[in-house]
Amino acid sequence: GYAIIPNHKYIFDDKEIDMLRKTWLFVSIALILFISASFSSAIAAEKLIVGIWDSNQQPGIQKILDEWTAVSGIEAETQVTTWNEYWTVLEAGASGGTLPDVFWMHSNVSQKYMENGILLDLTDRIAKSEGIKLENYYADIVDLYSYDGKHYAIPKDIDTIGLWYNKTYFDEAGLDYPDESWTWETLREAAKKLTREDGSVYGYAINTSNNQDSYYNLIYSYGGSVISDDKKTSKMDDPKTIEAMEVVEGMIQDGSVPDLQTLSENGTQVLFESGKVAMVTQGSWMVPAFRDNEYTAANCDVAVLPSGPESRVSIYNGLGWAADANGKNPDAAWSLIEYLGTKEAQLRQAELGVTMSAYKGTSDAWKNSVPGFDLQAYLDMLDAKLVIRPYSRNTTVWETMVQQDLGPVWTGDKTMAEALKEIAAKMDAILAEE
Repeated sequence: GYAIIPNHKYIFDDKEIDMLRKTWLFVSIALILFISASFSSAIAAEKLIVGIWDSNQQPGIQKILDEWTAVSGIEAETQVTTWNEYWTVLEAGASGGTLPDVFWMHSNVSQKYMENGILLDLTDRIAKSEGIKLENYYADIVDLYSYDGKHYAIPKDIDTIGLWYNKTYFDEAGLDYPDESWTWETLREAAKKLTREDGSVYGYAINTSNNQDSYYNLIYSYGGSVISDDKKTSKMDDPKTIEAMEVVEGMIQDGSVPDLQTLSENGTQVLFESGKVAMVTQGSWMVPAFRDNEYTAANCDVAVLPSGPESRVSIYNGLGWAADANGKNPDAAWSLIEYLGTKEAQLRQAELGVTMSAYKGTSDAWKNSVPGFDLQAYLDMLDAKLVIRPYSRNTTVWETMVQQDLGPVWTGDKTMAEALKEIAAKMDAILAEE
């Protein structure tokens, strides 16, 4: 037969019609494949942004993300901001709908984020997951990211605190290195001996901006506490808390710790890495920084914390992997979080020396990741008395107040007891508003 195409002057026979049909079929299939490929590419190109605040962990975290990308086909890229900027960005993102797809969550603010529907509810996804079983993580870390019976983050890591010391300075002073026999009074006496009269080296630098790696450990080792168990009242005026903090006051009076201005302008990390102080107490998260610093790698090591009259205590904490509740691709975000929480990925985090992992039994690999340091000290602190980092709904509000109101003790304008009693009253008022 013949076919006439409307508005066309040509007439086609059967062979030509068959050829046209095959041609159109080929074009249609090609068009479908093109559209499908374009759509797939668009999905693959929709990379996940992963928000973190620690540049020291970034290389290892990115390597793990790249390994997930190789399996999933979805790109994931770390976005690093400083600690202070991180929370500013997150708060702005929560209001404006531009949060990272996946990001770190901290106990300081977790309750506020969970109860306001900002974090993706992972409860049902966890229940269906083969790779995530919450009993494999430290229960206190799981609880930090649980609210009203639901779970909003997968534990990322666990941290303890250790005493870093400059071996060269100890050798020059003829002092034995710190060990498990040390008390906080031992540290105070050693700090006096290590402090140089010309002010070039101080014995000890206590962190005024991060209480977890400094005086909190001292307070609880003396039997004191920061906040009541029900989180309704301050314990900063508890007699044992005051007794512990008077050890800090004694070191200030000894002249063996830097003045407040020096601490504020430099921070304990910089002072230690530049050889300006002989000892600091620092969290396990600082290992990558000290590993990669030429001076600390050559001269320093870490020991367990000193003990107090009650016990040896490490304040501990752990971050959580969370996702945006209103993110553009919650399934991909969960896929990444699920992967990051598996034993394999947590073991990888430890092997790469990123930090101690939250998954029980994986941190031995971390201990061996930096042969130059005796990281067993941090694992030994897991066997000490562990106290979860004190927190409430608005932790940052009263922590900032405490930091500021301790300033007059450093300058000698107030005694520690006076300052702590005033701090407790202010903290009670803040907690009452929660």
